[in-house]
Amino acid sequence: MSLQVYGIPNCGTCKKALTWLTGNNIDHEFVNSREIQIPKETIASWVASLGNKPMRNTSGQSYRSLSEEKDQWDDEQWVSAFTQDTMLLKRPLFVKDGIAVAVGFRDPDAVRQAIFK
Repeated sequence: MSLQVYGIPNCGTCKKALTWLTGNNIDHEFVNSREIQIPKETIASWVASLGNKPMRNTSGQSYRSLSEEKDQWDDEQWVSAFTQDTMLLKRPLFVKDGIAVAVGFRDPDAVRQAIFK
C-alpha cells in the first residue's frame, strides 16, 4: 500500500494527522501541496472520488476571496480552482494507491477505515 498525505507543514490538522499515522505505524509520505504543482488530471480524479464539496477549505482566505458564484460551480470549475490555488484544498488529503480516500482529520477512525478499506 502506498499512502500520500497532501497538506502544508504548518497546518495544525496536518501535524495531528501525521503524528497519528506515525504513532499507529502507518507508512506514509507527506507531500507539501504548496511546493508542488498538482496536475489538473490528478485533482479531477480526487474530485471524482470524494466530490468537490468535502475538498473545499472553506475556512481559508483563498476560499473567502472567491466570488459568490462559487456556490453554483460544477466539478470542472472546482477542479480548475483547486489546480490554480491549492490552498483551496481542505487538508490533509489522504491518497491511497493513487486514489483519494479521505480529506480532513476530525475523525481518526473514519480515516483509518478509509485507508484500510
